[in-house]
Amino acid sequence: MKAYHKLLMLVASLSLGLLFLFPMWKIYLEAPQYPEGLELHIWVNKLAGSSESVLQNFNILNHYIGMEPIHAESFAELKIMPYIVIAFMVAGVIIAFIGKPRLVLYWVIALMIAGAVGITDFYLWLHKFGTNLNPEAPIKVPGMTYIPPLLGSKQLLNFHALSLPAWGSLGILLAVVIAGLVYFFSRKVELYTVKR
Repeated sequence: MKAYHKLLMLVASLSLGLLFLFPMWKIYLEAPQYPEGLELHIWVNKLAGSSESVLQNFNILNHYIGMEPIHAESFAELKIMPYIVIAFMVAGVIIAFIGKPRLVLYWVIALMIAGAVGITDFYLWLHKFGTNLNPEAPIKVPGMTYIPPLLGSKQLLNFHALSLPAWGSLGILLAVVIAGLVYFFSRKVELYTVKR
């Protein structure tokens, strides 16, 4: 790999650091009783809201419809994910210095698999919370589940729910795209050199 390929691989690896600076996902709820909306932010290591009272308001709503309260401590993933991200960053930096295109490809594939596992886990998390309802809840609608959309919008009773990636997810996208380009162009250079 050429020096600029190594530099780009470093950029790809370090772009994962955006996951520690910004939320990776957000769920937005809007209803007549909350005209300003409630925005839940899911970080790589915590749950938070656009304001201090958001998580509390989510849990008040959850109580009325029979959903479990949402607490960061309930999710082992939030304890594990920071270490996984750091491991990918360190591995990416090491690969940049080693300079082997094949290792870059393995890193990209592993990162894409980790991302797919994360999305699947997130869906299962939404499904569990939206369907595992307390039968003694104050508000009961026969046959109703409250699964927020994984991506996009959905109407849940009088709530409009919107679920979207946040700025932290851009770090994963940048890492995959930049490292993928590094692999593509470094392999092209490698093949060109062999042919000569």
